[in-house]
Amino acid sequence: MADPLLFRPFRLRELEVRNRLWVSPMCQYSVRETDGVPTDWHLQHYGGLARGGAGLVMVEATAVRPEGRISPYDLGLWSDAQLPAFARIAELAHAHGARIGVQLGHAGRKASTYPWLPDQPTGSVPTSDGGWETVGASAIAFGELSAPRALAREELPGITEAFVAAAGRAVAAGFDAVEVHAAHGYLLHSFLSPFSNHRDDEYGGGLAGRARLLRETVRAIRAAHPELPIVVRVSATEWLPGGFSLEECAEVAAWLAADGADLIDASSGANVPDARIPIGPSYQVPLAAGLRGGQLPVGTVGMITEAAQAESILLTGQADIVSLGRPLLASPHLPLSWARELRAPAADALTPGPYHRARFAAS
Repeated sequence: MADPLLFRPFRLRELEVRNRLWVSPMCQYSVRETDGVPTDWHLQHYGGLARGGAGLVMVEATAVRPEGRISPYDLGLWSDAQLPAFARIAELAHAHGARIGVQLGHAGRKASTYPWLPDQPTGSVPTSDGGWETVGASAIAFGELSAPRALAREELPGITEAFVAAAGRAVAAGFDAVEVHAAHGYLLHSFLSPFSNHRDDEYGGGLAGRARLLRETVRAIRAAHPELPIVVRVSATEWLPGGFSLEECAEVAAWLAADGADLIDASSGANVPDARIPIGPSYQVPLAAGLRGGQLPVGTVGMITEAAQAESILLTGQADIVSLGRPLLASPHLPLSWARELRAPAADALTPGPYHRARFAAS
């Protein structure tokens, strides 16, 4: 393959990313002091992914408020005291030639849970064990988790302000982009979905009302940071009739383009426990394809495990960006292997000098 799309540069506003193979955000649950501050684990983890040849490394869900953490062991950007540790990560990623972003989120009704790690309990963490009251669009629990308190109308501007403040801290720490997390049943998604949003004010009802908080948040970040690339992660379908659908998502994506977003990161599900998701190779790619006809470029993720598979997704016009998650946990240098396998002209430059003796792909 003379010049695979996967390893051609991609531009977001004024930011040039070296290729179109990105790292999807993946929670590490490794903040030991429960203060939101990254540890040496995060430094090594993200540094290794940047060294491995990815174009942009997206740091895991990072809470804009303490009560917005998925677990007590999640990252946060609600305080300036957290900045120096994040700045170390950004500096190391840049030293390896990668761009780096951070996924900003609020877990809403899915907050205050035990970390998804071996030998850990499941469910909500009680206040006696360091948990906290959760909040949501409405007082509707997710599965067996503790029921949230419905956010009052007057509290909602504070949510947007917390995202804006966290984005400012990300910029101050040297990050190249932010991703607004509006997927997987977390707070902003819970507003989008009629399953979890039963409000009777201007933030509920029809799609325009349910999308209001997300749109206000994106517009506010754009106003504060005119040149900052903004990615929005969405659950493009909930895999159940009557939920937030691909058609609704396409309409929201068009609104977000007008609001100042730069790319839609298309995932799915995770807001309704009993949804039957047809998981298999490239199972979310059709969702990205369904959104790509709009005004924004689209990224895809999920069960993409082969170089030819990823390249085909781009060649057939189904997405603009391919992100990997679990395959990179198993092999952080997978982009270097795929660059060799696809005979990308960028393969030599992408490979760190001390690693040139490694056999990243069969010759």
